[in-house]
Amino acid sequence: KMEDIFSDSFDKIKKNFSEVFAELFDGGKGKLDLDIEYGQSVLDAGIIIEAEPPGKKLQNIDLLSGGERALTAIAIIFSIIKLNPVPFCILDEVDAPLDESNSVVYAKFLRKFRRNTQFVIVSHRKPTMELANEIYGITMQEKGVSKLFSVKLSEALKIAETVKNAVNE
Repeated sequence: KMEDIFSDSFDKIKKNFSEVFAELFDGGKGKLDLDIEYGQSVLDAGIIIEAEPPGKKLQNIDLLSGGERALTAIAIIFSIIKLNPVPFCILDEVDAPLDESNSVVYAKFLRKFRRNTQFVIVSHRKPTMELANEIYGITMQEKGVSKLFSVKLSEALKIAETVKNAVNE
């Protein structure tokens, strides 16, 4: 029964991966397969990840750039979440290897999922931080003394608008 459930879920994740990959890369093809040896259970099989970003030929994930590998991994994560949405997810520096334009793509993609999933994201990327409702940070104003601070972006935007209006008057 576990093999049947896994096979059914993996087939759905494969389909999701093809769609999510094409969306994140603005084209191209992503493919997942099981690496099953003769007589082996699907539960013991490896997973083959193939990626074909636009303008490149189909290749193993090991041959991609760091940013392409990161986007491919992000596509896998969200293919699984798309199959079975989770209420809460922690993403730690997932966007670190991405360049600025791919950070924007990642941030826009996250917006789709935040309706059903609450994300805690560790990031230094501006596009990712801009989609947050609240930002927490740590500062060290004195050597050896760390302080936690938080900013609710809705309140920060109100203050910024007030300051802008005061300056313009």
